[in-house]
Amino acid sequence: MAVTASIALLHNTRGWASAGTKGPSHGLSIFGDLKYEQSFKHFDYVNPDAPKGGTLSQMPSTGAFNASLLTFDSLNGYILKGNSPPRLDLIFDTLMARAYDEPDAAYGLVAESVESKPQGNELIFHLRPEARFHDGSKLTATDAAFSFKLLKEKGHPLISLNLREMKDAVAVNPQTLKITFTGEQTRDLPLLIASSLPIFSSRYYTDHAFDETTMEPPLGSGPYRIAKFKAGDNINYERVEDYWARDLNVNRGQWNFERIRFEFYRDRTAGFEAFSAGQTLFREEFTSKVWATQYDFPAVKDGRVKQLVLPDHTPSGAQGWFINARREKFSDPRVREALTLAFDFEWTNKNLFYGLYKRTSSFFENSPMRAEGLPSAAELKLLEPFRKDLSPAVFGLAVAAPASDGSGQDRKLLRRAAVLLAEAGWTVQDGARRNAKGETLKIEFLGDDPIFQRVEGPYQKNLKLLGIEAQSRLVDSAQFQDRLKNYDFDVMVQRYSMSLTPGIEMRSYWGSEFVNEPGGRNLCGIANPAIDALIEKVIAAPTRDDQIISAHALDRCLRAGHYWVPQWHKASYTLAYWDIFDRPKIAPFYDRGVEQTWWVNRERAKKKGLER
Repeated sequence: MAVTASIALLHNTRGWASAGTKGPSHGLSIFGDLKYEQSFKHFDYVNPDAPKGGTLSQMPSTGAFNASLLTFDSLNGYILKGNSPPRLDLIFDTLMARAYDEPDAAYGLVAESVESKPQGNELIFHLRPEARFHDGSKLTATDAAFSFKLLKEKGHPLISLNLREMKDAVAVNPQTLKITFTGEQTRDLPLLIASSLPIFSSRYYTDHAFDETTMEPPLGSGPYRIAKFKAGDNINYERVEDYWARDLNVNRGQWNFERIRFEFYRDRTAGFEAFSAGQTLFREEFTSKVWATQYDFPAVKDGRVKQLVLPDHTPSGAQGWFINARREKFSDPRVREALTLAFDFEWTNKNLFYGLYKRTSSFFENSPMRAEGLPSAAELKLLEPFRKDLSPAVFGLAVAAPASDGSGQDRKLLRRAAVLLAEAGWTVQDGARRNAKGETLKIEFLGDDPIFQRVEGPYQKNLKLLGIEAQSRLVDSAQFQDRLKNYDFDVMVQRYSMSLTPGIEMRSYWGSEFVNEPGGRNLCGIANPAIDALIEKVIAAPTRDDQIISAHALDRCLRAGHYWVPQWHKASYTLAYWDIFDRPKIAPFYDRGVEQTWWVNRERAKKKGLER
């Protein structure tokens, strides 16, 4: 494997210092060197000769910021207002492109190279003169500077608050962009700016309001443009034939589909029925029961539909029922722990999931950042200054999700839950849990998809045995998104997708500054000075080993707070597709790579009557 120097940005008390090359570099990394030399032809996980054409159609499975999986009412995905469709990022280019066989590296896309000034609080990006928007107009440093300042001022809070330590973005000339930082920035902020933030046309958004919802497709510069769409039904991304960057090394062998189409359905059951009928051609399956029992329809049996399990080397993230501790009834951690004890994962996994999952305990599951056993001396050094703000459980064995006897109603765990509730002031009166004011302990499980109700039913039965009035509340997608943005819920299912190198996103997940910020991701309302401080320790760690130690300490604090009822995970992607697709021999290590690297075998598609 080739190893070459890069600009690796290291945090110190004065700001940032560049490690590696002092002059322009073709790539950025958070830790260490880059895998690819400056002269690399393409990423190892692509087929550079992959043919173009055909359609990838699917039901949305993942979203970002305010993206909705069931409908949409805006094509502006970078503000708080509205619900946008997934993958709007396909129409916008970024300064640099992520490499998905490295944990934290990016290479030149719009920017051919980048350099760090001696004190490290300044980055200079050298843009390619050939960069163009879809209307043929030039993409310049002016557009990039305009975009980043616009996102800082008016973007979604998850973007704008993360950009607060970007002091300025200035176009020195049409091909030179200078970004300056305050000196208090996080190590991963330059990588976030370079590889995640879209570059808008300054001319387009001079004529159009950025901070309003719209159903007009915006002007982009990426490999796809928005073609036909119908709100609540579908959206089509069409490959840009004369895409200016199609032959760059970071794009070669990628973006092979002529169209990427997302079909919206009322729920995942309807989506499965559409897939089995051939109305969509690709599906990532998230429901274990469906994967275990329903892939026996004729097209599977005769080989027209294939099933594929790919390893997932990324952190599994934190999926669970998140408890809104802003609400007084959930403010006591003993109440939250009692809710955790009432969920019988072992019974659920055996009877509902066919044994396909493992129990989640950590916020950094399937990752070296997961805390184990007793705190090490290095972890204790970080934790001791905050002992008064932390539960004693932080300093013992890492808190783990309870293991039941698999009966569905583990009496030992339920008795422990009852004791905790009583200690917190919730006693049984006339068959119901009530506090000193006579208020009944009620819990509403908020959702927009009935898929979880088969799991919540047995769980709620156990809660009712404890005297808790529990029920599921199903609302439409628009109402769900609105209540989520405003933290108007008791308990809801969510999944935090953790990055390989945890960084600035943790502030929005668990930082106190996001407790009351509309549209944030601190769903539980966590406001703890120790957790705030440890987040900054993780972000600012000078080496990966130091970051792991800091993450262990943070993980212990989060788990001891019982802010959630952890659910389950699997370290794999379960995929199904109609047999018209081919893929590279090597898969990207840190991504499933479907939209980027797969392609349609046109001959096979024509033979099967699936040429679209």
